[in-house]
Amino acid sequence: MSRNQNRLGFEEEKFLQDETPAPFTGQESGPAFNWSVPTELVELPSKGLFYPANHPLHKQETVEIRYMTAKEEDLLTSRALLREGVALDRMLANLLVDRSIDIGTLLLGDKNALLVAARRTGYGPEYETSVTCPSCEEKSEFSFDISEPKSVEFEEQANAWGVSYSDEGHVNIKLPMTKAVVTCRLLTSEDEVRLAKELQRKEKKKITSSSTTDTLRAIIVAVNGDSDRVTLESFIQAMPARDGRTFRMIYGDITPNIDLTQFFECGNCGHGADLEVPLGIDFFWPG
Repeated sequence: MSRNQNRLGFEEEKFLQDETPAPFTGQESGPAFNWSVPTELVELPSKGLFYPANHPLHKQETVEIRYMTAKEEDLLTSRALLREGVALDRMLANLLVDRSIDIGTLLLGDKNALLVAARRTGYGPEYETSVTCPSCEEKSEFSFDISEPKSVEFEEQANAWGVSYSDEGHVNIKLPMTKAVVTCRLLTSEDEVRLAKELQRKEKKKITSSSTTDTLRAIIVAVNGDSDRVTLESFIQAMPARDGRTFRMIYGDITPNIDLTQFFECGNCGHGADLEVPLGIDFFWPG
């Protein structure tokens, strides 16, 4: 989230820079130019409910971002940032009006909402890309409408599952088999980057992937009120498959996010399915 090579239709060396462009303040001044970049308020799927009290987004339902400019395009095509896998984060950081917000601390659902808003302000509400039919695997062009993504009704889902919240913004989930109450946190952008790097490290060293347990280690902070790391590791390793499946299902349902699924019908075999908009670098440079 590099696959963004040769997507501009121009000579690569003229546009992919090794130096990171300087942050853009939103205003340029001079004898013949004095204009502010437009801004937009983006609704946060989390409604600010899961951020600590000292976080700038604590109980904030919206965040203000600037419209994309050519300087953000430079960030998205920076060789150095693409190699590090942080081009999207640097681009979002440059768009935030409130510079005190650390992109790494954003909940993943809120970050997704910002990515969609940034893409929409930069290139419009239609996202055309190549998709693969899940039935016949035929590739075809499909246009996603990203004009008004809906937020997941996580509070209704939490009530339906009987999930409770702690004052720290943690979630308490009771498992069906062990009857254990698992306290978990919501993943942030920083967590996503760290888990991705760990997966790449294991692949490079040809170590067996443990992405499921790695994610559980990042999510679970206590079991029956016990936060000891040895206890948590023992529980994760011994968790029955049914409990693990139920936990992942509930966690997915009660995590704040935006719904980016749209119905797709294959022109080759006629198969219909809901497809989710992929939010990688290609989201900003399709083709």
